[in-house]
Amino acid sequence: MSSETPFQINIPDRKLSILRAKLELATFPDELQDIGWKHGAPLADMKRLAERWRNGYDWRKYEKELNQELPMFTRDIDVDGFGALNIHYVHKKSKTVDAIPLLFCHGWPGSFLEIRPMLSLLTASSPEHPSFHVVALSLPGFGFSEGPHRPGFALDQYAEVVTHKLMIALGYNEYVTQGGDWGFLITRRMAAKYGGKHHKAWHTNFPMADPPTWKSPLSFLSYLLTPFSAEEKAGLERTAWYRNKSSGYFVEQSTFPQTLAYGFTDSPVALLGWFYEKLVIWTDDYKWTDDEALTWISIYWFSRAGPGAAHRIYSEVSGDFYDLGRTSYPTIPMGASYFPKELLLLPSAWLRRLNNVVIESHHTSGGHFAAYERPEALVEDVRKMFAKGGPAFAIVPGRSGYA
Repeated sequence: MSSETPFQINIPDRKLSILRAKLELATFPDELQDIGWKHGAPLADMKRLAERWRNGYDWRKYEKELNQELPMFTRDIDVDGFGALNIHYVHKKSKTVDAIPLLFCHGWPGSFLEIRPMLSLLTASSPEHPSFHVVALSLPGFGFSEGPHRPGFALDQYAEVVTHKLMIALGYNEYVTQGGDWGFLITRRMAAKYGGKHHKAWHTNFPMADPPTWKSPLSFLSYLLTPFSAEEKAGLERTAWYRNKSSGYFVEQSTFPQTLAYGFTDSPVALLGWFYEKLVIWTDDYKWTDDEALTWISIYWFSRAGPGAAHRIYSEVSGDFYDLGRTSYPTIPMGASYFPKELLLLPSAWLRRLNNVVIESHHTSGGHFAAYERPEALVEDVRKMFAKGGPAFAIVPGRSGYA
């Protein structure tokens, strides 16, 4: 593996000009009267955002802010059977020498931007809570990481390159992880493959689990006889809403991502509509500013592998998506945070059945992008897990998180 290279975002002027030209030529559909959000992103919102993106939104301003705020790097990581991929990542060390190495793994439609509100909180030194050395990468094909060039890049490969090998290359032979969405699945596979020797503990804000079946008679009987709590009923209703009303993207991205890629690569308005819908309906009434949403979506538009590349993860990994206990059983300590507007909210007993859950937190607000929506709450959950007296205190030898 190569040494790391400092990285600064610097989108060529030509790409900015092309974006504005495409937005200038954008054609919009009509809309049914008083339809609101029932059919997706409203026409008025789309026209406003597209116009702002074309005329008024200052990418260079936000590019500069990201470069000043986030210490970013790239390095080549060899992936068995796929050669070397150039991976982009944020790496910020705490002033606490014995800080805990933590890998943050994002999902879709997220990016390395999700670590931004949590970075200073996680790396802060204090006698009151543990501190962390934080690594937050762009998954292959996302952001400024190189994408895979051949099919077959599945969950084992993501676990190998984006987490384990990167952390080893940075000198962190033992580490912990935090992730949601795809980050949950990737770090869970990591926990199963590298748990104990290297991967010491993991935390997620996307606590997905299968219900018990007759193959586990006692668990299945308990499932049938135990009534759901009010929180669990609300979670199951949210899960049903997601599966019935908000999961169409998953079917298309996991079957024919290339078809979508033509629209996303050629039309910034197509990309804008696909993403803005999720940013709004998957959060818990989070008040996105126009520029905030546009910066989030611009990371995809300007991504190294192109605006259509990130969606391929659904097709490549779809066979592993629901493998939550069939072939891999993590045994290392796990922490889970439950936010009421997450997409798949299932009873916590289901999660405990298949994982070594040592701590849970249940919140009254927050959605799919908890790291961005509720950074203080999520950081507090992670701190409790690894704090003095916590269930995973000093889980990384020689790195307690305290001075």
